[in-house]
Amino acid sequence: MGRRVDMAVRARRRTLVVLIYVAFAVLFTAAWFIDRWHTTGTYLYWGAMLACRLFLGGYYRGGLVKPFNDRVRRERPTPHPFLALGLRIYQPAQPDDDRLLLNDERELQQRNLAHYKAYQVIGMALLVPWFIAYLRMLRPQWWSGMTVSLDQLFYALTLIILLLVFTLPQAILLWTEPDMETDFRNP
Repeated sequence: MGRRVDMAVRARRRTLVVLIYVAFAVLFTAAWFIDRWHTTGTYLYWGAMLACRLFLGGYYRGGLVKPFNDRVRRERPTPHPFLALGLRIYQPAQPDDDRLLLNDERELQQRNLAHYKAYQVIGMALLVPWFIAYLRMLRPQWWSGMTVSLDQLFYALTLIILLLVFTLPQAILLWTEPDMETDFRNP
């Protein structure tokens, strides 16, 4: 909207995380009423990718969390290999330089801890569809009176778990990181 929001304050980052998950819940519910997630479920997946790209970061460039891949992309233009050979300007690939690391040891430890916590939650979330499948195997008639089909329920649960896979580690980092130091020159 033309105005930047300072995300150094923990409360604002937490508000952003809550707003993202509320938006996903609203979109998830709206998608059910539109077409029972037949085509709109895919849009939820792409919405998670967009949220990572614009707000969360982590797996994509952009957002508040540094990229998880530990390396900075080299942004130097290189000609096509055959053209470079013809012009005799071909240079062999240089070994990776340690100075190109994005994350220091503390940030790597925080990233690993966030993934550890996130995937414990996701592992627990996988228990729900497993338990439903188990009950259905024990008593097939148990499911016959429900208005939601088993396929729709499994699709919904796996879609929720997929959204958590892409967004939960970054959300944990944004939620738990303390207030950041601000620049003292700018009031």
